[in-house]
Amino acid sequence: MLQHLPPETLFRDQLETPIGTMLVITDKQERLRALDWREYEDRMHRLLQLHAKKKNREYELQAAPLPAAIHKALDAYFAGNFVPVNDIPVYTTGTVFQQAVWRALRNIPAGTTLSYSALAKNLGRPKAVRAVGTANGANPVGIVIPCHRVIGMDGSMAGYGGGLARKRWLLAHEAAGLSP
Repeated sequence: MLQHLPPETLFRDQLETPIGTMLVITDKQERLRALDWREYEDRMHRLLQLHAKKKNREYELQAAPLPAAIHKALDAYFAGNFVPVNDIPVYTTGTVFQQAVWRALRNIPAGTTLSYSALAKNLGRPKAVRAVGTANGANPVGIVIPCHRVIGMDGSMAGYGGGLARKRWLLAHEAAGLSP
């Protein structure tokens, strides 16, 4: 018999950035659960719903200020210091494969890119290029799990949930921040 759990309370805030309003969802443990752009709020809710279903639990959102450490790390990122976002705790409930892809994404250094094919090879699954792309697209925590750093094998700007203009900006911002 399935046990009915009360909805999980998540907290919503927004952050103004140089490339638009970012929506940030956290939990009671001050872990990042979702991060997306205002105009993609519907997609963010769909991803949250998918992840909630995997836990057999609904969620409800309450407005609340971002935990100070997350706010400070995101501000640092947009100011050109990319290291603090690496320490933001994240909680997602993807498949085992998605989790592996998302962990691998966090290992791509700021200012660098990796092709979907190279990422699949790094995971020991060289033929899983499409699956890597699908997992990349299901990432609910952009920037912190830096899916924008994945490009086409030919160097093209393959899709990004926040739009290709943002992807270009993020990559240029990271490259500029690492220049001497």
